Amino acid sequence: MNFKVVLKVISLLLILTGLLMLSGIPFSIYYGDDDIIALIISAIITSSVGLLAWFGTRKSDDRELGKREGYLIVTFGWVSMALFGALPFLIYGAIPNYTDAFFETMSGFTTTGATILEDIEVIPHGLLFWRSLTQWLGGMGIIVLSIAILPLLGIGGMQLFAAEVPGVTKDKLHPRIKETAKRLWGIYVIFTFTEVVLLLVGGMSLFDAINHSFTTMATGGFSTKNASTAHFASPFIQYVFILFMFLAGMNFTLHYLGFHGKLSFFKHNTEFRTYLFFILGATLFITLLHLSEVAFNWEESVRQSLFHVISLVTTTGYVSSDYEHWAPFSRIIFFILLFVGGCAGSTGGGIKFVRHTLLFKNSILELKRLIHPRAVIPVRFNEKAVGPDIISNVQAFFIFYIMIFVFSAAILSLLGLDFFTAIGATATCLGNVGPGIGTVGPLNNFAHLPDIVKWILSFLMLLGRLELFTVLIIFSPVYWKS
Repeated sequence: MNFKVVLKVISLLLILTGLLMLSGIPFSIYYGDDDIIALIISAIITSSVGLLAWFGTRKSDDRELGKREGYLIVTFGWVSMALFGALPFLIYGAIPNYTDAFFETMSGFTTTGATILEDIEVIPHGLLFWRSLTQWLGGMGIIVLSIAILPLLGIGGMQLFAAEVPGVTKDKLHPRIKETAKRLWGIYVIFTFTEVVLLLVGGMSLFDAINHSFTTMATGGFSTKNASTAHFASPFIQYVFILFMFLAGMNFTLHYLGFHGKLSFFKHNTEFRTYLFFILGATLFITLLHLSEVAFNWEESVRQSLFHVISLVTTTGYVSSDYEHWAPFSRIIFFILLFVGGCAGSTGGGIKFVRHTLLFKNSILELKRLIHPRAVIPVRFNEKAVGPDIISNVQAFFIFYIMIFVFSAAILSLLGLDFFTAIGATATCLGNVGPGIGTVGPLNNFAHLPDIVKWILSFLMLLGRLELFTVLIIFSPVYWKS
């Protein structure tokens, strides 16, 4: 294990994190807020630690970076950014408890959107911008991770798409990865800028438009308003959110191919078709369930249903109304949606549609194999046979996911949470969604939870965001054996 290389990469991440903290200062100056000193001090501390670590490791050879180092960099890179990213909130005093500040920042970088802030609108604009920026950075970070890096480490379902991603080969983490990252960043920035413009057209202020575009494209869900997106009553603004949540929940490989005119990939992509029809089906079902019980007209009922289905499926976590008070069965449906997730290679969290699709197809084929035990019947995805190693990976992921959910919910229950809050908080943090059920429902927050629970939930956010195996393997004895 080359720890110097690991520390070198993490030190560069800390330097970048510190510099980015300063990006909120123009908003602080414009609005006359007093959080500038806190942002500067936080940036100095974070960048200084990063520089000290870099000077001690600058001569280490990046070419020695392998799989083992990759796991540590991914995991501890996210943890380090959250540890230091909490400083602006702590130093200014907006979140005086470090546990709460870390929870909020981990929620940001993992694009979960769970918050402990009870009055968001009193937070200075510079800090609010930093809060939204953590999600935007985490959103693109997970795209680059899942499309460009995890396939090389043998993690996740993105092996299926590695051949289609521009420039990706099995060459470790070097030049082609950089080219892939540039292209993905370009698409991400274009979408973000377009949403900012449309929100401005809808009457939103520039500050709110930038922040909400950051958190929409990251499928993060942080808002600058206490009422989240319900603060903006405009149907046009809601449709803008719906469109860009949908785009953010898609595989960014498809966006790249779409920008190059290869639209046929959308038609033949199994995961995209499943994603689209699932959203439409769930929206229709929920609309019919609650239409007779709420004072919405048809258009508003469809819009509210579509908004919340996409918000939960893509793990964005925006809310425009309290869905816990809709038809009773709707609550069960919304809880199930916490386990769906977006597409692989998207900014969305959760299990992902690719895994659900492969599990379903393999289960159906298993029935055929029982009747025809000698037949070779492969699972097909995107009209290609899927190897048994990927099926095994997906099955293991699903089993681990459910085991972690059950075990964590039981621990939270032992720590004093009621049943609905325990399963709701666990599901929403492990799936990186944001709002849950119980006392952490759409109109509530996580401030009232004990500190130990917040640390557990923070770990679940990290675990879910990094595709489970990336973190779990570090706790495996085999990982540390030569």
